[in-house]
Amino acid sequence: MKKSLIALAVLGLSGAAMAQSSVTLYGVADAGIGKIESGNDKIEFLSGSLMNNGGSRLGVRGVEDLGGGLKVGFNFETGLDLGDGATQGTSSGTFWGRAANVWVGGGWGTVKLGRTLNPSFFGTAAWELTGTANYSVVGNTYSFGGSGSRNSSQISYKTPDMGGFSAELGYILKPDNGGNAKWDVNAIYANGPIAIGLNAAKVNGAKTTYGLGGKYSFGNFALAASYSKANVSAGVRRGFSLGGQANFGAFALTLDVTRDTKNDAGKKFTNGVVELKYALSKRTFVYGAFLRLDDTNNYGLGIRHNF
Repeated sequence: MKKSLIALAVLGLSGAAMAQSSVTLYGVADAGIGKIESGNDKIEFLSGSLMNNGGSRLGVRGVEDLGGGLKVGFNFETGLDLGDGATQGTSSGTFWGRAANVWVGGGWGTVKLGRTLNPSFFGTAAWELTGTANYSVVGNTYSFGGSGSRNSSQISYKTPDMGGFSAELGYILKPDNGGNAKWDVNAIYANGPIAIGLNAAKVNGAKTTYGLGGKYSFGNFALAASYSKANVSAGVRRGFSLGGQANFGAFALTLDVTRDTKNDAGKKFTNGVVELKYALSKRTFVYGAFLRLDDTNNYGLGIRHNF
């Protein structure tokens, strides 16, 4: 009898383990040294800062196949400061501040509910040359089409990929966004050497923000250009970007420049970023970057490992 109970317990545990086989633990470890002029203006240890390539993070995601082409999944993600191990990366201060959502999808597309990277971010990521690094000059100057990178309490629908074309619409209800509903949308075409992203967003009572950009890749090179509008404290900030990238084996060199055509917060700025990366493997690279941002000079050297 005891043997039978033990066998049943083992089978039960193995079944639970099998049920969890679609759950994946992943993350990023990124740290370095550098100087951020708007900070303490001294060379310091950098983790999750403006001059890191990305924010260190730990995440868990999973998916269950419901049959008939229908799937359901989730994604939880927290940011980490490699300096002291503290939670980092979002203004909300919550543990799962980078992502906390559930989704259901099939051949008809995907519906997602919760905190996540928003449509405007993905519209910019389709063509942005640094891979939306923390020091992205487009992201820092025009805030990913004026919408930032994440939305909380978002309800979104994304179409399936149709020959390189896809679109996503996100919506936040009025009670979940400080009394003002918000919509956020993108349309992306990415096929072969061409990538184009259009995004727009609007909070009730505020002006619509937007971004339109494209990238063309040829051989070891790529060129990108964009035009964006963001809302700032004093009104509107608009401008364009122009950049290029060269890849030679494990090395990648990127230069990207933005220029304001309108800035209600003050003078019009010309900003720029220079980035050099060297791949140590498919998952690990070292990098150096210099960012000129609104009359500040910032630089960083670091290493990033994806797992």
